[in-house]
This record gives sequence, C-alpha cells and structure tokens, in this order.
Amino acid sequence: MDPFSQLIFVISVTSFLIFQWLFHKGSPWVSKRISPGFLSLSDKQKVEWNSRTVSTFHAILVGIFCLCILLFDDAVNEDPVWGDPTLVKINVAITTGYLISDLLLIFYYWKAIGDKFFVIHHVAALYAYYYVLVSALLSNSRTCRQDGKETTKSEQLRPPTLGLPIQHYQIHTYHTDMRKARGQGMLPYFANFRLLAEFSTPCVNQRWFFEVLGYPKTSRPNMANGIAMAAVFFMVRIAVMPVYYTRMYGVYGTEAFYLVPWGGRVAWICSSICLDIMNIMWMHKIARGCYKVLRSARQSNAAKPQENGKTD
Repeated sequence: MDPFSQLIFVISVTSFLIFQWLFHKGSPWVSKRISPGFLSLSDKQKVEWNSRTVSTFHAILVGIFCLCILLFDDAVNEDPVWGDPTLVKINVAITTGYLISDLLLIFYYWKAIGDKFFVIHHVAALYAYYYVLVSALLSNSRTCRQDGKETTKSEQLRPPTLGLPIQHYQIHTYHTDMRKARGQGMLPYFANFRLLAEFSTPCVNQRWFFEVLGYPKTSRPNMANGIAMAAVFFMVRIAVMPVYYTRMYGVYGTEAFYLVPWGGRVAWICSSICLDIMNIMWMHKIARGCYKVLRSARQSNAAKPQENGKTD
C-alpha cells in the first residue's frame, strides 16, 4: 500500500474514532452546558440528540470541504471521471468514517434511532465510496498479463480494458504517474458532488431539536428554520439533479466512461438513482410539512383579535 493510501486509511479510522467520541462524550458534555433542556430528555431522546449533533458537525465540515473542491479544484472539474482525486479522497475518507460510525450506532441503538431508510442510504453511499477509495488500490496490486506477457508496473496501474484496444489508453497516460503516487482516481467529481447534500442536514436536525425541546411549530425560530430547511434541501438535493445527471450523460459512452470498471459504473449510477429517489421522497414530506405549518400559522394569526376587538 502506497503512502497516500495509508494516509487515506488512517483518515478513515481517525474519522470513525472521532465521531464515536463525539457521540459518547463530546455531544453530551457540550449539550448540557448550552441547552438546559437536554438534561430533561429521556434516554432514547438523548441518544438521538447526540446522533444528530454529530451528524450536524459532520455535515458542516464535509459540506464546506466539498464546496471548496467544487469551486477551486480545476483538475476534478475538468476531468470528472479521472481527475486528480487527492482532495476528494480525503473528504470521502472523512465521510466514510462517519457513515460506518453512524451505521454501527443505528444498529446498536435501533429502538431509539433505527430507520431502514437511513440504513439503505448509508449502505448505498458506502458502496459507491468503496470504488473511490478502495477498489482501485486493490486492483493496482494484482499481477496481470496481456498477450501472454507479464505487464510492467505502469501497465498494472491501468484500469481494466473491458475489451477496448490498447490505443484507447494513450490519451490517459498522464494518469500513470498520479496512480503510482495515490492509487487510481475514479469518479472524483461525482463523489464530491454528492456531498453537497450535506448542507441540508443542519436544518433538518435543528427542526428535531426544536421539536424535542417543546418549541411550538408556529414559533418564529421553528418557522424560520422550517423555511430554510425546505429551501436548502431543495437547492442542494433536488435543484442540482439536472446539473448532476447532465454531467453524467455527457460522460456516458466516452472512453473515460468505459475505463471505469463495471462494478464502479454500477455503484455510481445505481447508488445515485437510489439516493435521489429517497431525496425526492424526503423533499415531498418536507414540503408538505412546511405548507401545513405555514397554513396553520396564517390561520392562527387570522383568528387573533385586533385592538378594536374585531378579527382580521
């Protein structure tokens, strides 16, 4: 395993340990000091509170990192399939550690925070991120032969041919030195783009915090957060779909696309569709809830008597 791959492994393990510590120690210590209502929660509510606190921290950290890559990493934006994956891999490694940590907590505290949709979401994401972080590293260590001759080290670092003529690799020779140092970079733009969705997580979690602390749904903080939640969720999970799938369609059928192993293509396309189906379902629920709260607030204001004793 090359030094960069070792670094990615260390980041993933460290991420897992940090998020476990935040759940068990960090969140309870901070929460009881900034929110007195935390102490009055039931044990199940405290479990979900800590889970959502960790989720919010992860979303802010990874979301900012993701946005910086999207705005300033020219290598990834110019070559979405085989661009330099260095920063993307670091960000995905952090998310991988979090997803594994959260998945274990979901199973362990199933009665408190168990949700089959979150399990599907986490598994689908981990399956896709496997091809960003791990599969290429394993494929690089295999010994392969072409035309009865053992390949050179640089040839071993090439992705599978999938029956394509060897000439198709010539335009990708510049990737060889990069893969020697960092392992094969696969679909970095798309892996990073999916992480934009994390920006909606803090508002979703804050809605639950307000609810468990007893804030009325029609209170100003709750309504402001609800509107922000619906707007941000729509922007980073729904409105970006045309951009994402247009870029995917633009890559489909190209030489770069066929250089991605079959399993990587399945992980990329199927997990994207699966996650976006769930995003549409969640957006529908959020929109309905937001509409009901706004309508309830409007009716409540209409029923209040004016200073002259009349109603609006």
